[in-house]
Amino acid sequence: MSNMKIDKNKLIKTIIFSIIIIFVVAIILFPIIYMLPAAFKNKREIWAIPPDYNWWPKVFSLRNFKKVLSDNLVNDYNFLSSFGSTALVSVVAVVSSLIVNMFAAYVFANFEFRGKNFLWYYFLITMFIPGITILLTSIRVVSVLQMTDTLAVLIIPGLVSAYNIFFFRQFYFGIPRSLEEAAIIDGCSRFRIFFKVFFPMSVTPMVIIGVSVFMGYWNSFMWPTLTIVNNSKIAQVMQVIRVLNSTYSGEYGIVIAATLLSIIIPLTLFAIFQKKIIAGIAISGLK
Repeated sequence: MSNMKIDKNKLIKTIIFSIIIIFVVAIILFPIIYMLPAAFKNKREIWAIPPDYNWWPKVFSLRNFKKVLSDNLVNDYNFLSSFGSTALVSVVAVVSSLIVNMFAAYVFANFEFRGKNFLWYYFLITMFIPGITILLTSIRVVSVLQMTDTLAVLIIPGLVSAYNIFFFRQFYFGIPRSLEEAAIIDGCSRFRIFFKVFFPMSVTPMVIIGVSVFMGYWNSFMWPTLTIVNNSKIAQVMQVIRVLNSTYSGEYGIVIAATLLSIIIPLTLFAIFQKKIIAGIAISGLK
């Protein structure tokens, strides 16, 4: 009898948790479920209300996508150009960010030098400063350096991250020190030790941090809007979508089509690296 009660309680808990999970997933996926068919609707169907509203379009139309991908989108903006520019900025930022943060983490984890603790605590403090509080100061700095309206202003300011350095540093603490000592005995330099020992073992944290950095740059809106003003050729995707939202405020199909195109790469990345991402989350929890 006791075993039957335990099994019954487990079944009830499983059912309750399953219902909660389904409810949460439905809320999260609702915007995408609504967006997919709306991108193929005309203006009248999108603005229709019950009982005339239909979730599935009566007639499929590619007009919204043709408008988004056209050369004369709005003003001097071009969606394909901004898509390519955003992809370029995001990829370069991911590679550069991984190199910089991994090297810094390796130094903090394996080197001893004067002022190390002071620098480490300085890095940690920056994790607790909201980015919005230093936004105006940052804009002033890049303006003085004449970096505005360039690719550099989109890439360089966000490369170094205290959290990413902390994440890699904690991971490096888990690598046996004997491996590094053996490499030193064999005559390897510090750079060779990093690339031959630490780098190959860091694939999982590299994926989780790399995807995080990519998403941060890909979805960036405020910083590009404030620093890219007179150079529409390198405008970022979120800037263009915001311009579309202002210009075609009554034709949400065009905005939805642009939004749908903009999430293709993030969804593809998640589909490819989902196992590594989950493994990286587990690592962060253990550390």
